[in-house]
Amino acid sequence: MEVLTLSRIQFAATISFHYIYPPLSIGLGVLLVIMEAAWLKTKNPIYHQMARFWTKVFALTFAIGVATGIVMEFEFGTNWATYSKFVGDVFGSALAAEGIFAFFLESGFLAVLLFGWDKVGRKMHFFSTCMVCLGAHFSAVWIVVANSWMQTPTGYHIVGEGLKARAEVTDFWQVVFNPSMLDRLFHTICGAWQAGAFLVISVSAWYVLKNKFANFARASLRISLTVALIASLLQLASGHHSAQGVGKNQPAKLAAFEGLYNTTSNAPLTAIGYVDEKNERVVGLQIPGMLSFLDHNDFHAAVTGLDAFAPQDRPPVAASFFFFHGMVTAGLATIGISALGCLFAWRRTLFQQRWLLWLLVFSVLGPQIANQFGWFAAEVGRQPWLVYGLMRTPEGLSKVVQANVVLTSLILFTFIYFLLFAVFIYLLNDKIQHGPHDDDLIPSGKLTLPDELTEHKKP
Repeated sequence: MEVLTLSRIQFAATISFHYIYPPLSIGLGVLLVIMEAAWLKTKNPIYHQMARFWTKVFALTFAIGVATGIVMEFEFGTNWATYSKFVGDVFGSALAAEGIFAFFLESGFLAVLLFGWDKVGRKMHFFSTCMVCLGAHFSAVWIVVANSWMQTPTGYHIVGEGLKARAEVTDFWQVVFNPSMLDRLFHTICGAWQAGAFLVISVSAWYVLKNKFANFARASLRISLTVALIASLLQLASGHHSAQGVGKNQPAKLAAFEGLYNTTSNAPLTAIGYVDEKNERVVGLQIPGMLSFLDHNDFHAAVTGLDAFAPQDRPPVAASFFFFHGMVTAGLATIGISALGCLFAWRRTLFQQRWLLWLLVFSVLGPQIANQFGWFAAEVGRQPWLVYGLMRTPEGLSKVVQANVVLTSLILFTFIYFLLFAVFIYLLNDKIQHGPHDDDLIPSGKLTLPDELTEHKKP
């Protein structure tokens, strides 16, 4: 296998594994803020117990996320040295901003969040929780800025020629607010909120099914279902707006997402199907005019097809189509599951529906699948460009790296990541099995379930 393919596989494997954890940290951070705020407002110890337990899970995801993210930075220099030199000024400013505004903020207050429960006042601890949550979101901001610049580069000029060429920042704020940044940021943040909410949903539903920590589980489930539904609906809206941005800024990518080979008016949207690349068509169930409406708010508008681009400038169509539709399917499933859960919770019959509780247990996979497929779709759909319109993927490869070296490191990284994942699952399962402890309650606190979280019993 050639060095380019191996390097792409290695980076894809690295970032895919890493991307399991930051969304969980961001989503759990929001839930911690909500739970601790509820404790401060109501003084009900159940919210204090919830905040302390889920803080332990947050700490685990944060630690694994940091450990797995470091490797990617080294890969930029080892496997993609030419690319790193080309975008160094742009990426350097974005990553420096992440360190200053995000990582220092998050890590600076993390110790207070984890160990300050009995050492600082309640308001100070809540402030620390908010700062950790804010820092996690800031981290997402700057990573999305860097990646979005690769998709829609602005605020730069090219200095030098050939191998010495590099992009130099001319307007920092144009780099930050490049055309795709805000859409992609909101879409990413909503996916992270879903990931955190559905993790809490899954564990809480399992507790209810096993009749363990009943009050804790019911309260956690009610809050997380509400967050999940809100985030899922926001994700639907942000996805629509983001797709319109793709159609405007990267029309080849949108055409690949829908397998649209020819520029078409009243363009159809594929509900389910597959791409026949040999005959350049999509086979499946299609909704006439819907793609035109989603892209232009007009059922009869023309949507640019792949025929507008030279064959060497087209993304891999089948892969782009598969990842995009996989993301949409998983996203719609999260909406349906969270809405169903909220409906039964509102009717106060949720905890009697064992089939739904089992569905909620496994729903933790939905946001992870959607997030991974969404990332794959964005990156595969950008091909053959590493930086859209400026640098092709083969041009960014290091000139001296050898295939056998990349293969060896790929095997070692894969082995280590499997070990890390096993450790993560073991520690997470250990925390879940032990559940919330009585010492997580405030002194002299009696654990009670708020009236609004109870449900009617069958006669």
